Amino acid sequence: MSKKILVIEDNEQNMYLVNFILEKYGYQVIQASDGVEGILQARQQQPDLILLDIQLPIMDGYAVARELRKIELLAKAPIVAVTSYAMPGDRENALAAGCSGYIEKPIDLDTFITQIEQYLFA
Repeated sequence: MSKKILVIEDNEQNMYLVNFILEKYGYQVIQASDGVEGILQARQQQPDLILLDIQLPIMDGYAVARELRKIELLAKAPIVAVTSYAMPGDRENALAAGCSGYIEKPIDLDTFITQIEQYLFA
């Protein structure tokens, strides 16, 4: 059975690219285009990994991560911020909000799967 990965991303091009890569490697992808939908999908689907954009409509990714960490069923699911926020302190802010890791955009097609698998199979 393939691992389920929830991708919370509002940019259609980024969503398409991440979805394409993940499905190519056999992962089941669940999509959400904003934080509220992402939290709902996470509760219902209980993914093995959550890839979370930080710049989202309605709720930013930091708020989404904090809410996801309150859900007992998701306590062990890794949340990885995938974001163009690359200023000093952004990684620390993501980790403080409950993220397990941080990947900068644009994603590197050569290393993306390796990066996420370190959280999936840790």
